[in-house]
Amino acid sequence: MKKIYADLHIHIGRTFTGRAVKITGAKTLTLDRILVEASEHKGIELLGIIDCHSPEVILELEEGISSGKYRELDGGGIRYRSTTLLLGSELEIYDEACSGPIHVLVFMPTLADMKQFSNWLSARLKNIHLSSQRIYETGLNLQKKVQDMGGLFIPAHIFTPHKSLYGKGVKSSLTEVFDPSMIDAVELGLSCDTDMASQVYELNPYPFLTNSDAHSLGKIGREYNELYVQSADFTEFALALKGQDDRKIIANYGLDPLLGKYYQTACEACGEPAVSGETACANCGNARFTKGVSERLHELSDQLEVRVLRPRYVHQIPLQFVPGVGPKTLDKLKKAFGTEMAVLHEAAEEDLARVVPPKTAALIVKARSGKLELKAGGGGTYGKIKP
Repeated sequence: MKKIYADLHIHIGRTFTGRAVKITGAKTLTLDRILVEASEHKGIELLGIIDCHSPEVILELEEGISSGKYRELDGGGIRYRSTTLLLGSELEIYDEACSGPIHVLVFMPTLADMKQFSNWLSARLKNIHLSSQRIYETGLNLQKKVQDMGGLFIPAHIFTPHKSLYGKGVKSSLTEVFDPSMIDAVELGLSCDTDMASQVYELNPYPFLTNSDAHSLGKIGREYNELYVQSADFTEFALALKGQDDRKIIANYGLDPLLGKYYQTACEACGEPAVSGETACANCGNARFTKGVSERLHELSDQLEVRVLRPRYVHQIPLQFVPGVGPKTLDKLKKAFGTEMAVLHEAAEEDLARVVPPKTAALIVKARSGKLELKAGGGGTYGKIKP
């Protein structure tokens, strides 16, 4: 048994032919570069790429397996050096039961399963090549299909204001759109942590995941999970979600909710925090506000005292957020310690200070322990570290 780090929400920006998959994703976010970044620079051993339904991604994986670059694992997933790729798909549900669009993650055990799932999806999506497409099927039928194929069904970034389960997807309960028995986990998303999400009673049965939702190489590992498993593969991941056979989620690592883009209610135009009761922004006069996750959770909260025992949630600030850590400094740190995970979890302050200025080393240590002072984000603007 061993501990591994897992980031299970990574997009592909472009295929090997240059075709767009996630239109808003970076052009450098290709399959090869993602796997190199995760394996050699980030130290992420289990990586969920959630655009594997795209036919050109499937083709690239097949060719990589044929050439020996990748290898399929008996337990499910595809191995590249020290990283296992979990085959995922992000889909948008907006059926008659929904109050708004909802994004979900689906994971399949094998490439053959994903290829079969992609064929099934192709009759239900307008463009099978693109990411996060609306599926013209009910959420319940999608759940049944995933379960029948031995896959995993995970609602994504469940509290963010746009395209999420509790953001606008339901009025108050996931039972409005889903069968609770066919949900394997939920992804918290930015602006929320375990303490906040634990206010919602109906989430008690589900493990919480923290993932980066990376749209660029640098964002891989911004949020991640620490798992205790026998090996990095689909079967072990599924066991960890269930907490079976000693497999488990040890910890969730994520941004302090204050740093997220949607923690507080804010003006959609200028990002100015909203004042309770105001109908227009005091700063710019705009009358539209994006409801913050903290406010939405206040509406949903029905469990304040008794909560289930969960893995610890570590408020960790990514290295890129730390003042003084630019691209050149980050490269120096990775050359000295190997991967970003090693810098964040293993390097002692005195060792860091041999590579970067002592002030920067001290900030990195404070960042890993969540001791920096923060300014809350909202309205689509990230929070900031106070000087």
